[in-house]
Amino acid sequence: MGNRTLGYLIFLVLFLLLTFFGMGPVLMADGSLNERIITLIFVLFGYMILGGVFRFWRKKGK
Repeated sequence: MGNRTLGYLIFLVLFLLLTFFGMGPVLMADGSLNERIITLIFVLFGYMILGGVFRFWRKKGK
């Protein structure tokens, strides 16, 4: 398995973990609506950071 394949696999796992542990509480939490919205904002911010790191990693490898 090459380095690029390993990198893609790591980012895939990170995105899946962020989706599972981030969106789960947003969709199925027993908390108030404000708590869900704050969690959603942090999850979306996490997606932006992870997506930015992924794009940087892809451009650096070319």
